[in-house]
Amino acid sequence: MELPKAMKRRISVAALPCLLFMAAIAVAQELPTAKPESVGLSSERLERISTAVQQSIDDKRIAGAVTLVSRRGHVVWFKAQGMADREAGKAMRPDNMFRICSMSKPITSLAAMMLYEEGRFLLDDPVSKYLPEFKNAKVLVKPASGAAYSVPATKEITIRDLMRHTSGITYHWNNDLGPLYKDANVPHGLLPYDGTIEDGVKRLASVPLLFNPGDRWEYSLGVDVLGRLVEVVSGKPLDEFFRTRIFEPLGMKDTYFYPPDNKLDRLATAYTYYADKGLNRFPDTPITEGSFTYSADYPYRAPKKLFSGGAGLNSTAADYLRFCQMMLDGGKVGNARLISRKSVELMSQDQLGKIANEENFGFGLGFGINGVKAPLPELGSPGEYNWGGFFYTAFTIDPKEQMIVIFMGQLHPTGDLTLDRRVNVLAYQAIND
Repeated sequence: MELPKAMKRRISVAALPCLLFMAAIAVAQELPTAKPESVGLSSERLERISTAVQQSIDDKRIAGAVTLVSRRGHVVWFKAQGMADREAGKAMRPDNMFRICSMSKPITSLAAMMLYEEGRFLLDDPVSKYLPEFKNAKVLVKPASGAAYSVPATKEITIRDLMRHTSGITYHWNNDLGPLYKDANVPHGLLPYDGTIEDGVKRLASVPLLFNPGDRWEYSLGVDVLGRLVEVVSGKPLDEFFRTRIFEPLGMKDTYFYPPDNKLDRLATAYTYYADKGLNRFPDTPITEGSFTYSADYPYRAPKKLFSGGAGLNSTAADYLRFCQMMLDGGKVGNARLISRKSVELMSQDQLGKIANEENFGFGLGFGINGVKAPLPELGSPGEYNWGGFFYTAFTIDPKEQMIVIFMGQLHPTGDLTLDRRVNVLAYQAIND
């Protein structure tokens, strides 16, 4: 007997929580899991994460999110909430893929450290030794009156400068150099680009630096240059190096610069939030803010030749956990070792000293470092390392508590939403050992 359509809809809606739970179990089965209490966390207190995320969904500040907490090598919280595509009625699933943007940077930094451990270079080697286009770099000078000009840099950019963002390179949103980057057609990874990272890096090298290398911290395209360095030193395209040397050993089966067609339906939809407009689907056309133009369609509507080491990857919460767990375990996964424990220690220790642009800011080789220069701003541990992505993703790795927290959303601008940081706090307040 054919069921009425209305009854079919009711059955479908009623079954949705069960289906989502089964999907979470299917994904989590590939990862070690445990009851929160067995690793010193409170199940009841972890539920506060769900409450906070749901409140932001109900308030129409975010369409949906995936949150994950792991401690002592076991996943104890893994939940998808809200919608992956609000307009299409597609619920968020644990295996949804996200544009992780700058969470690509730690992976590119890992790739560079793997080559460093092979003796291919030293961190204080000049980049021009491998990428000669950066030889004889110049620095922009903007006088109080008259036209801007450039002068020879007093120092060369080193590989360490690229990894810790002290190279003098910046991003397109910088008022001084952004227009020059735009005119030179320098890619940043968040827009379809008809060219390779080699093309983009050579264009970037033709533009003056913002300051002399090593003088201060400035978030930058330097990790895109680092990705190109990996290509030159290894002799492999960056996507191939990532796949064969990192993703396959770690079991990261859902991390790509450009997801294959049969997985694109799992890419969560990106949204924007403006106070006067509310939450809306990211427009079909790019958004321009000054000299910075970005889109959400670059993972699939592009020539697919640009492998942006600084911003280009798409991944899942479960895949990114595998990367974080490898770092937490001192560079190994099972019997496979990607880098040594000593390299992990170097990457996760502050590399800025007194040259940070903020007095209390710590940054290592690919990661932000909390609590090493001043008291922690929120719950956490001194020495925890972390970073986030442009479309509202974030992670924290805490060696002291042996804990990993991952937040995956798809939102920009965010309208100053603090949900990602609150999720981090709510993970820590659940510690009860």
